[in-house]
Amino acid sequence: MTVLEGIQKSAEFLVKKNVESSRLQAELLLAHLLKMPRMKLYLNFERALTPAETDGFRELVRRRGQREPLQHILGSTSFCGFEIAVHRHVLIPRPETELLAEAGWNFLSTLNPQPSTALDFGTGSGCLAIALALKSPGAHVFAVDVSPDALTLAQQNAAHHQLTERVQFSQGDGFAALPPEIKFDLIVSNPPYIPSAEIETLEPEVRDYDPRGALDGGVDGLDFYRRLAVEAGAFLKPKGKLMLEFGEGQAATLREIFEKQKWVVEAVLPDYTRRERILIARR
Repeated sequence: MTVLEGIQKSAEFLVKKNVESSRLQAELLLAHLLKMPRMKLYLNFERALTPAETDGFRELVRRRGQREPLQHILGSTSFCGFEIAVHRHVLIPRPETELLAEAGWNFLSTLNPQPSTALDFGTGSGCLAIALALKSPGAHVFAVDVSPDALTLAQQNAAHHQLTERVQFSQGDGFAALPPEIKFDLIVSNPPYIPSAEIETLEPEVRDYDPRGALDGGVDGLDFYRRLAVEAGAFLKPKGKLMLEFGEGQAATLREIFEKQKWVVEAVLPDYTRRERILIARR
């Protein structure tokens, strides 16, 4: 079987399994297996795959056909242009969350004097904390998560980007994992925001492979936002900001939740599809 034949047959199989962008997915899997850039496959269409390569490729395609996320099979994903390792114990970073990271580092860049401090509440893979640290050289970033497995991976990701000294991880239940006297210029979070009853309706890649604790936001999806509205203010500096990602249709209720707790909602930013996605607030 040649490279081209393998791609074509695999794409046809993935189409039957309702996998979107099936041709692209097949190419990415084969490029990963052959350890070459995807575009280089086009220069090797007539190359015959060895029996071992054919077997390995079939196994990867079989896993993707079972709707295991591509990022889990590859072992990593790109976030803000940085490689982030992922596995079943962390939420796979979404493109929308890159907008939250960008809003965060843009704000940190306006602060004077440096150094600044930031907190990633519920860090998961560490993608937000790492992006903030890489894009804000003067910032010291703290990151908390309740999951030891997530924190182990997040620490590995930080070490991969040589950020061990500038990103500090703590395991525990939210703000309880932090020293009570600490204050931040910025708190960012992409907390769970899917209503509990809706989780079973999600795509298999999310429903069956993302950790439920990173998805389930309670009956209306807003449990973690209520907690942040009550608790986060005590950990912000006087001119600090809170930036949160949220789900479709939740903006109006979130504004009410935070304004009742004496927050000023400065902005609600849209995502790439122009849906309201990021809340920015101050005390």
